[in-house]
Amino acid sequence: MTRTSVVTGAASGIGKATTEKPRTDGHTVVGVDIRDADVVVDLSTDEGRTALVHEVSQRAGGRIDSVIAVAGLVAASPVTVGVNYFGAKATLEGLRPLLAGSDAPRAVVVASLAALEDVDDGLYAKLLADDEPGARAEAERIGTATNAAGSSAIYSTTKKAIAHWVRTHAKDPEWAGAGIALNAIAPGVIETPMTAPALQTAEGRAALDAGAPSPLNGPAAPPAAPAALLAWLASSENTHVTGQVVFIDGGAESIRRPELV
Repeated sequence: MTRTSVVTGAASGIGKATTEKPRTDGHTVVGVDIRDADVVVDLSTDEGRTALVHEVSQRAGGRIDSVIAVAGLVAASPVTVGVNYFGAKATLEGLRPLLAGSDAPRAVVVASLAALEDVDDGLYAKLLADDEPGARAEAERIGTATNAAGSSAIYSTTKKAIAHWVRTHAKDPEWAGAGIALNAIAPGVIETPMTAPALQTAEGRAALDAGAPSPLNGPAAPPAAPAALLAWLASSENTHVTGQVVFIDGGAESIRRPELV
């Protein structure tokens, strides 16, 4: 049975890889991005989020089977707050009504292994309070400093917050109660345009390895690996996995948090 999926961040990296196999297999994929996509919108803005819902509904005839929210930024900037947390949440909530007609509705968002890093408490509190103006102001306060891997407290905090949102809401009547599985994946280092600058320098690779030690198959995975995991979580075969943050990191999370079971 063919399915219709919506994939944000579809122009590159994990999002692009996530669109390729389903289309090859004859499924319908509506790709969303700020450029080079079926639906071109800016998810950092209210206007873009509203346009996303309208244009996807028009293209899909008011019915979809899965939402895969991949779009994200690593920049130490308030716009990262807009895309990584509020844009992802708006994607999932805004498109949820279109899942109602599916026999196997599914939703997945991309978090990150970076969610294990220290967060900025002020920003985190504003995110959990759903205060976007306040969260953007906190991002301005944090500033543009990044580590050798090109990441910042803004990135790690937004990724932890969206993972927390999934864990908090997956059980709700609007999600599990409506038969919609809601999950997140947490990739380690993936070979994408986002990580390319860090992977190209010894200092950057050392920083990535310190935060994401990967004994299984090396320091960086190809985008096809998380794309395959997203595809399964968004498929009709996934009948009971919900409310989970699934790490795909070559073993890094188990090294950093061995006490968790």
